[in-house]
Amino acid sequence: MRFSVVFGLAAVASAQSLTSLLAGDLSSLAGLITASPNVASLLSNATNITIFAPNNAAISALTSSSNFAALNASGPNFIANLLRYHVLVNRTVQASAISSTPLFPNTLLTNGNYTNVTNGQVVRVRNNGTNVNIQSGYKNSAQVVSSVNFTGGIVHVINSVLTIPANISTTASAAGLSALAGALGLTNLSRTLDTLKDVTVFAPSNSAFANIGSALGTLSAAQVSQILTYHVINGTIAYSASLGNTSIPTLGGGRVNITVTPAGAVFVNQARVINADALVANGVVHVLDSVLNPNGTAAPDFSATTAAIAYPGASSTSALGALTSTLRTPTTTATALVTTGTAVASGYTTVRPAGGAAATTTTSPGAAMPMATAALGAVALGGWVALMGQM
Repeated sequence: MRFSVVFGLAAVASAQSLTSLLAGDLSSLAGLITASPNVASLLSNATNITIFAPNNAAISALTSSSNFAALNASGPNFIANLLRYHVLVNRTVQASAISSTPLFPNTLLTNGNYTNVTNGQVVRVRNNGTNVNIQSGYKNSAQVVSSVNFTGGIVHVINSVLTIPANISTTASAAGLSALAGALGLTNLSRTLDTLKDVTVFAPSNSAFANIGSALGTLSAAQVSQILTYHVINGTIAYSASLGNTSIPTLGGGRVNITVTPAGAVFVNQARVINADALVANGVVHVLDSVLNPNGTAAPDFSATTAAIAYPGASSTSALGALTSTLRTPTTTATALVTTGTAVASGYTTVRPAGGAAATTTTSPGAAMPMATAALGAVALGGWVALMGQM
């Protein structure tokens, strides 16, 4: 496995093989690559790629974890697919080109046991003004600590191993969206959503469900199902960087209106996006502060200081037992995907493409469920970080 690696300025730096490069603080990564011959062969012949390379401390934190054996057994060729999730193909992303507007480049992870995203699962790359952050599943965040150009592309050394995104229901349960997870189970929609290809889910927070608790108590499972499918965009992954002022059809048949304010706040009908870009196995989840109503398209109130209610006459209840009573206690917990911020992120620059909200669009039918992602969500890879300040 040979690469020509250029340190510093190409005109003065000496070239070396990838083996030599990985002999230092990336030697543990080298060991994992060596143990994955297919990945090693692929990297040895690749050009125009970007590698996010966990340093020795990051690899040690993974392999020394009491959960590593469970992770390794969570799906076929887990380590090889985890390594693939750290490589961008046909794209060299220089650190200087990364700004406050996030990028969502595809990785080499295309195995259907782990992802159902066209052209490969993505990572979220953004410069927060202090560091370049790479976000992965559960909004786990790694920081770039150094970068090295080589003839095949660029290596960004990172301080944490990236996390392969889990499916929607597992992510919701682990990240404090228990009302949504329970509602999906109650309506038998969990598997339906988890097997769709390229989706965007607008996920109401627990408080959002509680705020219409009196109305929910009068609804049948079929009516709850209609509400939930109105929160799903099928066949289109609308990452935050491509959300614009537009109207999008939903899985349930109606349309939602997306509104972006000059300050960067994003609304879906009347609901504000309070946490964006939680990557899941088959797309992305954006958390809302209120539940959408498929029988109406309430307009947003930009000056409101509390969540808008789209169900006239509904009142708040503190108990969500009807939705969460059948949930198992998650064995993995993530920092709750809820904040009190008024914008998608502090200092965030929203892109408003003329073509609408879609970042990725497909009409392909849903493929097999990413089987391993449920198992991935059942074990801890480390401290999940979902703070909006890292966006």
